[in-house]
Amino acid sequence: MNLSQLANDRILDQPVYEPGKPIEEVAREFGLHLDQICKLASNENPWGASELAKQAAIQALEKVHLYPDGSAHALTERLATLHSLNPSQFVLGNGSNEIIELLGHVFLEPGDELICGEFAFVVYKLVALLMGAKPVEVPMPGLAHDLNQMKSAITDRTKLVFLPSPNNPTGTANTEEEIFQFVRSLPEHVIFCFDEAYAEYLDSPPDLRPLIEEGRKVICLRTFSKIHGLAALRIGYGYSSPEMISLLQRARQPFNVNSVAQAAALGALQDSAWVTQCKKRNQDGLEQLAQGLQDLGIEYVPSHANFILSKPGNGRSLFLELQKQGIITRALGPLLSDYLRISVGTEEENIRLLTALEKACSVYGAKL
Repeated sequence: MNLSQLANDRILDQPVYEPGKPIEEVAREFGLHLDQICKLASNENPWGASELAKQAAIQALEKVHLYPDGSAHALTERLATLHSLNPSQFVLGNGSNEIIELLGHVFLEPGDELICGEFAFVVYKLVALLMGAKPVEVPMPGLAHDLNQMKSAITDRTKLVFLPSPNNPTGTANTEEEIFQFVRSLPEHVIFCFDEAYAEYLDSPPDLRPLIEEGRKVICLRTFSKIHGLAALRIGYGYSSPEMISLLQRARQPFNVNSVAQAAALGALQDSAWVTQCKKRNQDGLEQLAQGLQDLGIEYVPSHANFILSKPGNGRSLFLELQKQGIITRALGPLLSDYLRISVGTEEENIRLLTALEKACSVYGAKL
């Protein structure tokens, strides 16, 4: 008897998340030096973390022989002040991804349903499958979430509804008004998860705290991986009612967020000027990429995040051709096979991407 015969049946059918290709792998595969590689694949902050965050992380290294604060007291206190909530309303995760999984552990059983958009973050679907639940992927006309269609998809078996806004990989966003209307229409047995991974890139992100105060079954997720530039440290958080958080804490592993990540996150929250600067640079980069794509005759989806979804056609082939030039982008699944997701880079990186894309399109005749 082999190990596969001993494994849970659903594990054998579980899809594996495919991350963006790392710089080192592309360098090895195409015989390039690391400094020749430009990674615009994973929606990272090309300007990095603030100096305050990096210095806090360095100082925390002096005490890495000690276990971290399992309650993340200092960080939850700071987040509570930032959001005008109580510390009991926060849960920390090894990235916000872990909190998505915690929601699955706490609320999903085999036969339950999880609703998400067909072009939403794939981890929602993966968590549903991992728990033996059914992911219900709702069509996204115009590559945006249609909340009326999502409402129509709800059944007696629905437990969780996920809405990321701005959405990855399309960059589209929903208004606060339509989200409030949607949440207030949900039946009692449905939990609404609002994924705010890219909220800091919005001028006026939706504020769902009034819904939490009303007693709605709402949890909001944020991450330090994007605008704060701490992707490698894997830290995110959720905020909700104390009851919701207490349930998630029961499923959370002890010491799930390391001390270096906690310190860096605290440092990042102290540097609002850095966030403002990165937001402005990102907006300039989006405009630069949009104009460049337009000049090349390539369609794109107007984005509210730190990436842009382009439609050059023949996405997988272009993805590979760009790697030969040292440019890593993100090819997408079969339903979006004509698209490439491009993260905003520095001004120089964006120029390099557009130049390489023009050359690659000429090779494949994609749009030029």
